Amino acid sequence: MLTMFSGTKIAALPPGVNASPSPQLRARGTGTAAAPTAECKDTAELREERRHIHHEADVVIVGAGIVGCAAAVAFGKQGRSVLLLEKSLKEPDRIVGELLQPGGVNALEKLGMRDCLDGIDAVPCYGYQILYGHESVHIPYPENLITNAPSKAPEGRSFHHGRFISNLRAKARSTPNVTIVETTVTSVVKSDYSGQVAGVSCQTAGQQDYYFGALTLVADGYASKFRKEYLPHQPQVRSKFWGLELIDAELPMPNHGHVILGDAPPILIYQIGTHETRILIDIPDNLPSAAPKNGGVKNHMLNVVLPALPACVQPSLRKAIEDGKLRSMPNSFLPPSTQKQAGLIILGDAMNMRHPLTGGGMTVAFNDVFILSTLLAPDRVPNLEDTTAVLAAMSTFHWQRKNGSSVINILAMALYSLFAANNPYLTMIRNGCFRYFQRGGTSVSEPCGMLAGLITHPFMLVWHFFSVAFYAIWVRLQEVPIWYVPWSVFVEGFMVVWTAACVIGPYLVAEVRR
Repeated sequence: MLTMFSGTKIAALPPGVNASPSPQLRARGTGTAAAPTAECKDTAELREERRHIHHEADVVIVGAGIVGCAAAVAFGKQGRSVLLLEKSLKEPDRIVGELLQPGGVNALEKLGMRDCLDGIDAVPCYGYQILYGHESVHIPYPENLITNAPSKAPEGRSFHHGRFISNLRAKARSTPNVTIVETTVTSVVKSDYSGQVAGVSCQTAGQQDYYFGALTLVADGYASKFRKEYLPHQPQVRSKFWGLELIDAELPMPNHGHVILGDAPPILIYQIGTHETRILIDIPDNLPSAAPKNGGVKNHMLNVVLPALPACVQPSLRKAIEDGKLRSMPNSFLPPSTQKQAGLIILGDAMNMRHPLTGGGMTVAFNDVFILSTLLAPDRVPNLEDTTAVLAAMSTFHWQRKNGSSVINILAMALYSLFAANNPYLTMIRNGCFRYFQRGGTSVSEPCGMLAGLITHPFMLVWHFFSVAFYAIWVRLQEVPIWYVPWSVFVEGFMVVWTAACVIGPYLVAEVRR
């Protein structure tokens, strides 16, 4: 059987499958909407019938995670009909998406979803404590950076990922115009003639199924099955974070994230519940201390990580290692790209990733949803079947989102390069970075404001990054004998600046290209 869609053919569907688009969807791709009839009045009852019986909506969303749920709520509140598809609606149990920076909390509030942080034993976070050898520096979130609450100090939140997702799904389920379906999406359905995406093919309870929408929004995470076909870039995996859950750990500075630096790659510690604390240990590929012949990851944790931690944390980590509930996730970099596929939008980790060292992923995600839903709001794009208008909005989205995402992306990758320093010049810059933070003032407040997702000026990031590089040269000069100063200034100094440029340069280029 062949179904007609905007006067063109789409993929053949099995007999008995109702894939005939509504009069509104038939007009999609032409830039105009079909004239309303008595049969297709846009009432809530008929729109719900279209979703449940005919599997048709304005927006079909693949993935009920961070992005998918937020997008469903945003579009549903606008009066758009939404189908939210997820392969499993059980509470997820993952070590990703556990720290939401203040900028993300602010974006969640703008989406009207701040209450999703309630009732999940979420822990307030007020900044970071960086430990470097036997020294430490406090990096609090700077005040007066939240425009809609200028007198309120910024506050992040950390939590169990699964509990937060459950709240987001409950919010989506309670939003008018949204229907959630447990189904496994297997492929997109495209027009045989125009190549425009018309929806998705699924497996529901073992049966072939189809869902159609004016727009298909894919938010299926870092392991996206659709990315390769529609985006020009693929993730680059630099290392893995190995995670453990510490019980009743005593932290040096409660309600703060902790970054432990040393000769080994960086370690993150942050509380995710009243009794639970997450530790994430970065292990690059081919790290000798974690090689199988040397005892693997467990050996690295016992002999490298454990001695590097504050004494108050060590007992809980030792107990967690003995329990052996180790899990890992890849640390990936995926630059964003302009999306030009008619009928399809890819968001979240499926479209853009950065190292999770700075915990900026969810902040980018919620800001992306807010920007996209604003650009596609009914007063700007009344008809999502108007392909020309939607693609124009996506071009605007690509550049407008960079006001927030670029700083977070570049900062995450640049800081990881410094904190996981693997050559003498990166080590000098890392040392200079720590000393730079010790100066206090704007040397702390502005970098931390960028990390928090509240300061979004890329030029400020470049200024501070190279300020760190030059300060690293100054710090080095304080350490060397007088006769070594000329060499340190002209040779080491040049190499430090060159290394800094090589670190940040590729990520700047990745952000400015289409």
